Amino acid sequence: MSSLSSSLVYLFLLASLCLPSSGPRLVTGSPPGPVVQCTSGNTNCLVHNGYGAFQDGTHCRVAAAAYPSTESELLRVVSDASKANQKMKVITRYSHSIPKLCCPGGPDGTGLVISTEKLNLVVRVDVRSRRMTVESGITLHELIEAGATHGLALTHSPYWLGLSLGGMLGTGAHGSTLVGKGSAVHEYVVGMKIVVPTSSPDVDGYFAKVISLEEDDPDLLAAKVSLGVLGVISEVTLQMEPMFKRSITNELVGDGGLEDYIERFGRTTEFGDITWYPSQNRLTRRVDFRVPLTEPGNGQNDFTGYRPLLSMLSESLRKAEEVVEATKDSVGKCLAAKGQVDILHSLGRGLKNDMGNEVEFTGYPVVGNHSMMQASGSCLFGKENSLLTTCAWDPRVHGEFYNQITLSIPLTSIPSFIRDVKKLRDMAPQSLCAMDMYGGMLMRFITASTAYLGKTTDAMAIDMTYYRDHDPSQPRLHEDVLEEMEQIALFKYGGLPHWGKNRNIGFLGTKEKLQGRVEKFVEVMKKFDPKGLFSSEWSDSALGLREKGLVIEKPGCALEGLCVCSLDSHCAPDKGYFCRPGLVYAEARVCRYEA
Repeated sequence: MSSLSSSLVYLFLLASLCLPSSGPRLVTGSPPGPVVQCTSGNTNCLVHNGYGAFQDGTHCRVAAAAYPSTESELLRVVSDASKANQKMKVITRYSHSIPKLCCPGGPDGTGLVISTEKLNLVVRVDVRSRRMTVESGITLHELIEAGATHGLALTHSPYWLGLSLGGMLGTGAHGSTLVGKGSAVHEYVVGMKIVVPTSSPDVDGYFAKVISLEEDDPDLLAAKVSLGVLGVISEVTLQMEPMFKRSITNELVGDGGLEDYIERFGRTTEFGDITWYPSQNRLTRRVDFRVPLTEPGNGQNDFTGYRPLLSMLSESLRKAEEVVEATKDSVGKCLAAKGQVDILHSLGRGLKNDMGNEVEFTGYPVVGNHSMMQASGSCLFGKENSLLTTCAWDPRVHGEFYNQITLSIPLTSIPSFIRDVKKLRDMAPQSLCAMDMYGGMLMRFITASTAYLGKTTDAMAIDMTYYRDHDPSQPRLHEDVLEEMEQIALFKYGGLPHWGKNRNIGFLGTKEKLQGRVEKFVEVMKKFDPKGLFSSEWSDSALGLREKGLVIEKPGCALEGLCVCSLDSHCAPDKGYFCRPGLVYAEARVCRYEA
């Protein structure tokens, strides 16, 4: 093993350990910085996301930012912009969408962003009906804690505590299950209030109004997953359930037969998911089911990847990985990936058997309240902005920077997809170590939805995360295999995009895949926002309402997913990367390195 590979493995093992965040608290994270930065008060602003750059590597300039703290203030903000025919977009507290969902349309710099950061209150709780009404800017962490205070649980959620409720509904965020109503947060929405613009003033002179949607209102099918193009969600009513406990056991096993049992696993393990490490022929099965509140256990999920990490370690890891990329050291990546998986498993992947005990993980199963097990994100909760410790991807330090692709493949096609990935792995054994270094391929179950922009059938959401260079013209190691896997999911098996993730090409053909639902959604969109003030070129392109916008053909466009290559110039021929057919999926067109 080279000294570089040895040091990289060592660094990744240290990173896997992260920093303890329970028992005697040794250190806390530094809260993320603001995603809107203005030069004069709340005007002349740059809008970022939580990673410091949108998918195309740019920021978004706007004329102003507004921070309403009540619905009446929100109504005034929307009215003023509507009267001026100003483009608007909602931005959340931490802004974790990778595409430009929060960037207003119109000429550069003239739009308005409306932050929901101060709209984060619990409005009312009805314990008898188990319904809770909250403002849309409430974070998942705040929402879960508020419900638990009243003995109520949100049945399913994403795994990251830093998302806002409005953001989750805007993008269709979800957890993992094939049981009951499914794993998407929007399936538990039973009411909503939205502030929308109007073409003419009302009796009070407002060019905006508040629309209330009840459980049986057909327009709720559009509002549940909205991309933020209908208006600004002010309040949401959720159907909760009585608190329960969960029992979790992570099983690290070989990946033989995965394609044969994966659906059965999903239908028999209520909260289960699978993290697949294709390059290692291994996977982690999370056997995760509910148990009564009387079951002994005071466990917590504090996933190591979401814990505070020393900034100097984040930077060292990144620099080491940049060297590995530059030297095309596949062996170093593979060794680091295997070491990381081994030590993560030995640490229970961040599970704690007893929140009050210094010894965090003592063995399986880990049992704890659903509210403490369903999501994590302790790197968010520091009080001092010292930058000593941060979330690993915090853009204020030179740490993680990556692409994240999430496509939902119909459950009936998942066995074939798995077989294709195995063939790809066998033809290029070291090619998928880059993905395994970022936690492997996360595979979550999601059910068909009645929401117009939800899933059309029971599906499996595939998360693929891997290294991204800050220079968009710089290709990555095994560029071709990563691109082929994306195109297999997207084109061969008709994968639907997660609205808050993906590269531009991930949204190609979405209108056709949604089988007439986009047209129904657009009817509601035009009714709620007749002047199109909340729409943008990006949202119109993603919905298939305009021919151009997603595909941007220029030199190097395929490297960042702005196009599928058809010419060598779409890759990086000066660096030895040329446009070639896929290895397994011949229809794919990928950027392959040829020495």
